[in-house]
Amino acid sequence: MPDGIDTDTAHSARIYDYIIGGKDYYPADQEAGDAMVREWPALPVHMRANRDFMNRAVRYLAAEAGIRQFLDIGTGIPTSPNIHEIAQSVAPESRVVYVDNDPLVLTLSQGLMSGTPEGRTAYIEADMRDPAAVLDAPAFRETLDLGEPVGLTVIAIVHFLLDEHDAVGIVRRLLEPLPAGSYLAMSIGTAEFAPDEVGRVAREYAARGMPMRLRTLDEAGEFFTGLDLVEPGVVQVHKWRPDGTGTEVVRDADIAMYGAVARKPS
Repeated sequence: MPDGIDTDTAHSARIYDYIIGGKDYYPADQEAGDAMVREWPALPVHMRANRDFMNRAVRYLAAEAGIRQFLDIGTGIPTSPNIHEIAQSVAPESRVVYVDNDPLVLTLSQGLMSGTPEGRTAYIEADMRDPAAVLDAPAFRETLDLGEPVGLTVIAIVHFLLDEHDAVGIVRRLLEPLPAGSYLAMSIGTAEFAPDEVGRVAREYAARGMPMRLRTLDEAGEFFTGLDLVEPGVVQVHKWRPDGTGTEVVRDADIAMYGAVARKPS
């Protein structure tokens, strides 16, 4: 067992991995995931829709916006396709820096390193609550060229940042050194569409030491202040540029995540 991994305590990344059908979790994570799904049976649908949003957003950035560099905050346990696989399938020269603070993600990060010969991937072990630890990391400066636009992806993580953490300020500090023409892609937890069910899931997380701050549409929009939103703006993740590849019917009440992509103007 790698050092620093507490297998007796549920972890958000491993719960997510369990619920979406992964294999890198422990009994505590399975117990937590089962308890949450009992409270909200649509939770797996919600999590898969969030993952699908990430895939579409990255493909949009690579294929339509011409982005060739990505900074992914809160990577989580590697689940194919990862961001570099999507971006490099469009442009093999794409570069990706992954960031997470979970020792298990570090242990499994080799799965994030197997990119194309033309491209490059790197991993930084850091906590997003300390943006300087990300931006000052040698792997950040060595992998990304800050003379060219970067796609900053912050997927399904800010609901674990409470008011005292200043989530909007953190995202702005991560975006600050990125040049004009860079993009921010985010998904942001909300309880606006199934407040009772999502509230019960949030209580299950909190009972395991993972309190949440779920946000309204207006609060989600604050992350994109000063940026140019890509159509259709801030919407539930399943409504952001659906491409018809999903196989399951998704109701609005099944989704507790807003998503959006926005461009940093000149």
